[in-house]
Amino acid sequence: MRLPENLPGRGTEEADFDAFYSASVGRLIGQLYAMTGDLAEAQDVVQEAFARAWERRAELDLDGAPEAWVRTVAWRLAVSRWRRMRSALALARRQGPPAAVPPPEPHHVVLVEALRRIPEAQRRAVVLHHLCDLSVEQVAAETGTPVGTVKVHLSRGRAALARLLEHTDLDPRADRLPEGKRG
Repeated sequence: MRLPENLPGRGTEEADFDAFYSASVGRLIGQLYAMTGDLAEAQDVVQEAFARAWERRAELDLDGAPEAWVRTVAWRLAVSRWRRMRSALALARRQGPPAAVPPPEPHHVVLVEALRRIPEAQRRAVVLHHLCDLSVEQVAAETGTPVGTVKVHLSRGRAALARLLEHTDLDPRADRLPEGKRG
């Protein structure tokens, strides 16, 4: 792929590598696709192999067999990925199926649906303060928001949630109603 030394406008090392890449990438992807049977995997490993070749472009002999070097690296990457996947699958098989997780309680579903309906900043402040037990100052530090703004988000978020949870099992006023007035 190297241009003869005596040609005017001789390309740089990078231009030579670009020409090598352009001339061989499609062919290498096709070859690795045939070897792996997975086009996306072939594209990934060939690109990774070219990235590694780029890092070594000063030592890579473009007059020798650089395509063979890239193909070998790509194949080794594919084999390594396959081995990691096989090991992960074997581990998963040894561990067996995941334990059954009970469905969420109905009041959790109602709360999450209500939280989804309030603005993100209010939701984040409410969750961090009330569910993660962070102080207002800790919420402010974690969110990068002034303490006063966090207080506003908490106040507005609680008010919005109270409206959204009205007439549900989570209605904050339900505990304060007389027995005969509860629905």
